[in-house]
Amino acid sequence: MTAAETARVGAATRSRPGRRTGAGRTGARPSPLAARRRKLFWPLLLPAVLVYVVFFAGPSLYTLWLSLNEWAGAGPMTFVGLDNYRRMFQDPTFHHAFANTLWIILGVGGLTFLVSFVLTMFLRDMKGRKAARSILFFPNIVPSVVLAILWGFLFQSDGLVDAVARLAGVDDPPNWLGQEHLFSVIMVGLVWTSTGFYTTILMAAVDQIPPELYEDCELAGANALQKFRHVTLPLMWDVVGVCAVLWTISAVKVFEFIYAFAGAAGQMPDTGVWNTALYTYGEAFASGGVPRYGSAAASAVVMLALVGVLVVLIRRVMRRDTVQY
Repeated sequence: MTAAETARVGAATRSRPGRRTGAGRTGARPSPLAARRRKLFWPLLLPAVLVYVVFFAGPSLYTLWLSLNEWAGAGPMTFVGLDNYRRMFQDPTFHHAFANTLWIILGVGGLTFLVSFVLTMFLRDMKGRKAARSILFFPNIVPSVVLAILWGFLFQSDGLVDAVARLAGVDDPPNWLGQEHLFSVIMVGLVWTSTGFYTTILMAAVDQIPPELYEDCELAGANALQKFRHVTLPLMWDVVGVCAVLWTISAVKVFEFIYAFAGAAGQMPDTGVWNTALYTYGEAFASGGVPRYGSAAASAVVMLALVGVLVVLIRRVMRRDTVQY
């Protein structure tokens, strides 16, 4: 056989499909460990899937379906399509509640993060910062109802706030619990109850920044604001983004503090301080007659959509390349 014929036979042999020997053969059986992992994949994943479907996906889909119906809690449902949404968006009470929710998200959130950043930088080099962190975190281990009652004692007539105002030269302090100032007092109270939680997270992020970076800044003559702007904030930007998402989720569903602070003897607060969570509760249980679960479900769907949109916007705005140090 000539060299050319031998080459053609070898090429034809290599081109024929078949089982190859060795580690790269196509018909090789998976290893026992890989086969065991494949068998255990679905049995181990199934409980988590069931929990997700039963406690999140299922109730969410049911709420969406309920928002398209009229139902008083008993008897058959009446399909009304988008009438619940149409009536809700035409309701001035919902407009005011939605505006209050935005005020809580933006106003309370902005002030909370400002105070948290200031406390974080103030306590960064403090010797007793662990004790200070525990004191700041204290409101987060106390029920919101208790905090609302304590906050009400501070702002009641002739209370501690009035006493401080008179010491500052204000002879006639305003009625803090009146309708004119009530929502502002609630917003300040939410700042008080939330600051400790986010200060704790930001302090934990600052502790991970190498001290050498601050020493280099000091050698370069940077002041405290410059160190915060060029070192602290960039290196904890991802943590700030997580905190912003957490705050958005919690701010939309604020309920207990407002209900306990502005309500009286188990009664609903005045609609002037309602947010979307209180509006949803009011539609379902405090509508003055027959419960409107369909309208309440529509409000809940709007709350979920608001959270989803805001979280996506936050992640897009705060997205950046990974910083390594």
